[in-house]
Amino acid sequence: MDKGLTNLILELTKAQRIAEVDHVQTLWSGFGSLDRVLLESSNVNSVVIKRIQPPTKMNHPRGWDTDVSTQRKLKSYEVERRWYENYVPGLPEDIKVPNLLGYYENEDSTTLIMEDLKDSGFNHDFYSSPKDSFEACLEWLANFHAFHLFAEPSGLWEIGTYWHLDTRQEELKVMSDGALKHHAKNIDETLNSCEYKTIVHGDAKPANFLFSKEGQAAAVDFQYVGGGCGMKDVVYLMSSALDEKDLFERDSEIIERYFELLKLALGKYDVRNIDLDELKEEWSSMYKYAWLDFMRFLEGWSPGRSRLNSYTKRLLESI
Repeated sequence: MDKGLTNLILELTKAQRIAEVDHVQTLWSGFGSLDRVLLESSNVNSVVIKRIQPPTKMNHPRGWDTDVSTQRKLKSYEVERRWYENYVPGLPEDIKVPNLLGYYENEDSTTLIMEDLKDSGFNHDFYSSPKDSFEACLEWLANFHAFHLFAEPSGLWEIGTYWHLDTRQEELKVMSDGALKHHAKNIDETLNSCEYKTIVHGDAKPANFLFSKEGQAAAVDFQYVGGGCGMKDVVYLMSSALDEKDLFERDSEIIERYFELLKLALGKYDVRNIDLDELKEEWSSMYKYAWLDFMRFLEGWSPGRSRLNSYTKRLLESI
């Protein structure tokens, strides 16, 4: 590691030395790496560092190696840093995310130094207990959306989610002609017309959650956090975690449970001056549009994906 980065980690953690650096994963399209830094003689066992270092040669898994794509990714890392700096310190304990300890910059990279959630007791992944984990994710989203209801996404994406139409014009252009492409703008405008807006995670898939032994969820990866309708996060979680059979059988049950958890969270955070029935009616009406908004992205980005199935086709036909 860079000597300056090493010294900063030691200073922030009061560690005597760095014992080991374990590679966790490479960032999407080779834009850097996520590593776990093991420490000696510190009050924490480890920290996680997210090093953003754009590659000299782009290597997108699906060939989207354009300047537009590169600039979107670079902005996403700036948004994530602002999120950790400006929003995370005010979060309640039951909306668990890593704390930012500091950041380090040199001429070719920026590194976020963060709390290691595994060192804080979040050692379990989604697939060790899918049903319980899904419920914990749904509760985390309900808490997150309730706490940020009507919050302005200052410094974040004005409209959150990584598939937002304004940022995905290249994918729209290559779509085959059809209903999703024809109505893409109308779907987007409908979602953005919500009276009840919150801040959305923007990439709420199972891989971005960890779980404590007590079953509490913690979320990571806030590159696409921003304003919008909370239903977009719920739909993306469902699309990522459930198969077609589960979607047909459980969709109504899941949405009803989400609103039960949202009601509890609004009371817990003492969110006032809202009509809960009106919020539920509005966001429920956005369910189909949120699905189709994401399907529009998939159709352009990667045609033939399994999430483009008979369930989503039925939603399209119903609208």
